[in-house]
Amino acid sequence: MTMLPSLPTPKKLGLVIDLDVCVGCHACVISCKEWNTGGYGAALSDQDPYGSDVSGTFLNRIHTFEVTPDGGEVVGEAGDARIVHFPKSCLHCEDAPCVTVCPTGASYKRSSDGIVLVDEDKCIGCGLCAWACPYGAREMDLAAGVMKKCTLCVDRIYNETLAEIDRVPSCVRTCPANARHYGDFADPASNVSIMVAERGGIALMPEQGTRPVNKYLPPRPRKPLASTLPLAENTDGAKGFFAWLDGMLDRI
Repeated sequence: MTMLPSLPTPKKLGLVIDLDVCVGCHACVISCKEWNTGGYGAALSDQDPYGSDVSGTFLNRIHTFEVTPDGGEVVGEAGDARIVHFPKSCLHCEDAPCVTVCPTGASYKRSSDGIVLVDEDKCIGCGLCAWACPYGAREMDLAAGVMKKCTLCVDRIYNETLAEIDRVPSCVRTCPANARHYGDFADPASNVSIMVAERGGIALMPEQGTRPVNKYLPPRPRKPLASTLPLAENTDGAKGFFAWLDGMLDRI
């Protein structure tokens, strides 16, 4: 079995994901797939991509949920229900069960920065790490016969041939809504540590005891639409296009 680092890692590199602004566009998913299949990382295969029985390997996926707050309604004029897009990938847990269960040492946690990786030359595809991961963050590559997972783009963040602005995970670099952030959680003055402290960032499923490094920023409370955009009681005095539109609506 593989051992976790005996001492706390000096760095805890990971992601903060802002659920309040993620629009579920899947740009991060596609960017991750391209980076890891375009000759940089370990290629992610697809099986029958244009057929009726499509399957493939993705290191980052987005799940979409309809969330109803206490006292809210799923449907109706109250408008309390909301859609939350939930990106999910490896959380690079401090107590990663996927590491300790690996029989060959293929799955390991780096002692320098806390990133959890897979040595594909040692992986035998037994799937024990996938069973041990409570987040479903590991995927078997059917073409390669080995387990794959988010590497936090370790081949980007330390690549000095890239411009400094590009030395972040591909998903972070491509997010159009600025919902994904990368940094060192071991540094209380880092951007990710400050965001978690100010917004009450949470760990996913803390009851599992895995101590995930990645954190999520919860959606902010929303005000009813009527209180922010009050409707006019009448259209008296409307001019131009709005006067014409008012007249047309009166005929309906």
